[in-house]
Amino acid sequence: MEPANDTTVTEFVLTGLSQTREVQLVLFVIFLSFYLFILPVNILIICTIRLDPHLSSPMYFLLANLAFLDIWYSSITAPKMLVDFFVERKIISFGGCIAQLFFLHFVGASEMFLLTVMAFDRYAAICRPLHYATIMNRRLCFILVALSWTGGFVHSIIQVALIVRLPFCGPNELDNYFCDITQVVRIACANTFLEEMVMIFSSGLISVVCFIALLMSYAFLLTMLKKHSSSGESTSRAISTCYSHITIVVLMFGPSIYIYARPFDSFSLDKVVSVFHTVIFPLLNPIIYTLRNKEVKAAMRKLVNRYIFCKEK
Repeated sequence: MEPANDTTVTEFVLTGLSQTREVQLVLFVIFLSFYLFILPVNILIICTIRLDPHLSSPMYFLLANLAFLDIWYSSITAPKMLVDFFVERKIISFGGCIAQLFFLHFVGASEMFLLTVMAFDRYAAICRPLHYATIMNRRLCFILVALSWTGGFVHSIIQVALIVRLPFCGPNELDNYFCDITQVVRIACANTFLEEMVMIFSSGLISVVCFIALLMSYAFLLTMLKKHSSSGESTSRAISTCYSHITIVVLMFGPSIYIYARPFDSFSLDKVVSVFHTVIFPLLNPIIYTLRNKEVKAAMRKLVNRYIFCKEK
């Protein structure tokens, strides 16, 4: 295998989502609206949880971390995509491509691991309510979040290490609007069967295993809750929270499994799934997870009234 230093490719050309000017303008308006919603809403969620003393439970600490990851995740691909709508030749340097690929997998995997941590948090809250505060103490929360980030970093380093050692001698066109391993591996000037298998194992298989484990965990929790459905509003709220978590798990892991848990061949749905994975999913996260939560919405209204409209109540 030739080392990456011998590559003749210094940049990649992105095909984008459309070559039609009118379609690009429509997409620009839509995706800009999404991005301008994702950024302030997630920042507001983080500030609300940080400043409101009533939102100090581990669940809200984890939600704030999820909101931070959503800001980062959506910012990896969206800004360049928006700029490229007005550029005829969409180019990204080799180094820029590797950086985008690294952060995409770093943040994406960290978010997957964080969703697993959130499932554990719900298990402790529902199955061990009397010991919940002891189990999910502040120190453990910080450790679990740090482990999520570390797991994402290690996962991403593996992807990058496999990519940078491949030789690229042309063509240099990537059939998407951002750099990802599935497109980059396809145009390498070498037999990439071994690299694909490792990537499918490290990305696809992990996604499938985590997805099944999370679904089984939430199915168990829902069964436990429905056995005690007569307990009142707190049980109904816990059931609603579990359904919200399940929705996010399906939306996060579904596209990931489609993209990474199969051979890296090109299919007609690839770009649609990529848009959902990198743009739509971060948009839905705050809506499903947080904005359906009465406590968070009340705290957000209070924060906006106090700091933006200068009202005390």
